[in-house]
Amino acid sequence: MKVLVVGGGGREHAIAWKLSKENNVEKIYCAPGNAGIAKVAQCVNISDSDIENLVKFAKENNIDLTVVGPEVPLVNGIVDEFEKEGLKIFGPNKECSTFEGSKSFSKDFMIRHNIPTAKYKEYTNLDEAISEIDSFGYPVVIKADGLAAGKGVVIPENREDAINTLREIMSDKKFGSAGEKIVVEEFLSGIETSILAFVDNDTIVPMVSAKDHKKVYNFEKGPNTGGMGTFSPSEIYTDELSQEISEKVLNRTLQGFKKDKLNYKGILFIGLMITEDGPKVLEYNVRFGDPETQSVLFRLETDLHKIMEAILDNKLKDIEINYKKEEAVCVMLTSGGYPEDYEKGKVITGLEDLDEDIVVFHSGTKMLDGNLVTNGGRVIGITTSAGSVEQAAKKVYKNIEKINFEGMHYRTDIGIKFCEEIFF
Repeated sequence: MKVLVVGGGGREHAIAWKLSKENNVEKIYCAPGNAGIAKVAQCVNISDSDIENLVKFAKENNIDLTVVGPEVPLVNGIVDEFEKEGLKIFGPNKECSTFEGSKSFSKDFMIRHNIPTAKYKEYTNLDEAISEIDSFGYPVVIKADGLAAGKGVVIPENREDAINTLREIMSDKKFGSAGEKIVVEEFLSGIETSILAFVDNDTIVPMVSAKDHKKVYNFEKGPNTGGMGTFSPSEIYTDELSQEISEKVLNRTLQGFKKDKLNYKGILFIGLMITEDGPKVLEYNVRFGDPETQSVLFRLETDLHKIMEAILDNKLKDIEINYKKEEAVCVMLTSGGYPEDYEKGKVITGLEDLDEDIVVFHSGTKMLDGNLVTNGGRVIGITTSAGSVEQAAKKVYKNIEKINFEGMHYRTDIGIKFCEEIFF
């Protein structure tokens, strides 16, 4: 098989890395890729949003399967365009990708199909939003309706901050057209977790659980990021909770797809808050999460391309999906200043000295004048597995000590037992 992976971050590196270990996969291309992906795939200088040239490349190079990593090309209809040309592509179509492209679309779906979620209201008028903001209580959750590169959710603690946030999003266009409509929700207290699932028309199969840490500093302090690290499995994901989520969230979501005649095939990411009243859905995403993917695919034993082909053939129920018993940890090394302003082009050293069982997933790197340098906020994810999460974490942190670049920042509490007891 020839496979094209669309995207250039840590998630796409994990996908390409997994595919590279599978016997039936002969050649992997990645568009645009990054310096780390270049070690397992041939990087192609095409933007992940340049659908026309991606289609052209897939046709000219006889690509057997295209796998889409990021949300933007999915929301923009890359799957529909590939299918028009008779090309096999893995990911939900444009209609189904609206689950990530519009917060209000997702919330309306949840309410219609009795999927537990926070109370909400959508607004397109700033004055109306300001006049009703107190009715939600504080803190309050304010979301730009459209795609905002993972930054469109703000949680003001009081009325003054809430009104300022509304003005920034709706009047000042902080998130551009994504904020022309907003969703305001009640704030949910509890423990946040997430589920990645494989989905076809008849079946939804959750992957092994993973815990993602969004805050930039230890002990869940500081601003939200794209994710500072993950471990799998999540300590809170008990058999009892798994059963409740399966009944109230997964099964109702699948039935909702059927009732609404949505041809959903691909990955579904479900963000959850485990509250005193049980699990409630925070959001749907229509692709692998990042950096959850790095931990989950590290444990996946079944060939990924076989699962994807089964989904496209609507035969997910016929494939057995197995995972390593070993537990995995991924710790992100980020640029100084992230998630706010940061500098690029810092030389990265020490990767050649890491233990053999450490895998480095590149999120934001490139080669410059023969040196590996930083090229993003999240730079690399240091990943391994062991008999327990804590053992894997200790191995990761021991190897991080060998790595250096100017301004390097990382959390020191991912997967560490005494820290997790505080979180949970």
